[in-house]
Amino acid sequence: MINRFLKPEVRYARRMARIARWDKPVEGSAGRVRAWANMLLVDHGVFRLVYLNKHRVSDRLWRSAQPAPYQIARLKAEGVRTIINLRGGREHGSWQLQKEACDRLGVHLAEFIVRSREAPSRETLLTTKDFFDNIAYPAILHCKSGADRAGFVAALYLIVHEGKTVDEALSQLSVRYGHFRFSKTGILDAFFESYRRNGEAKGIPFLTWVETEYDPETLEREFRPGFWSNILVDRIMRRE
Repeated sequence: MINRFLKPEVRYARRMARIARWDKPVEGSAGRVRAWANMLLVDHGVFRLVYLNKHRVSDRLWRSAQPAPYQIARLKAEGVRTIINLRGGREHGSWQLQKEACDRLGVHLAEFIVRSREAPSRETLLTTKDFFDNIAYPAILHCKSGADRAGFVAALYLIVHEGKTVDEALSQLSVRYGHFRFSKTGILDAFFESYRRNGEAKGIPFLTWVETEYDPETLEREFRPGFWSNILVDRIMRRE
């Protein structure tokens, strides 16, 4: 986990070093062992071998945690044509192994980068419809643990692509999947609730509201996470 007390330039340099290490093809048997070790131990993938947190969102879309190569092969056998990676950075062995597995199996690997602890980016939100309109289905989207970003983008999909209400979409952000709304990741719930009050209730379409009314700065300023939930999610569970 990144040491948050380091200077920003030091954190940035370390992040760039991790990307340089992992954003390239697997190199031989030793490289494969390193990638698996990083995925299982550093990226906490050992827990995902036991439970992938995989759930159906719609007839054409699933959500999950970061899959391992053999889990990607299983998804391919189940008919999945596109895997959507919601994680940024490409800075872990999980990315390296996933990229290799998708290339080998002929599964399209798409990226749609979102954050779980800050107000959603207006620019990213406005690309959602085109993104979901132009991928091959069936598809599965994933973040690290399948709890927060996966739930957020699954909710976006239901609203933008399937015309569901906020109440229906918010079921994707649930403790059932490991999401805790009173931690910092609760800003994702607060975003949808802001639209429900200030957009949906007034008959304003979601993307129109995002483009003309949504204020990320105000959302950030007004949201207050709970202290103990932060300890659970950030310090104990080590979520991204």
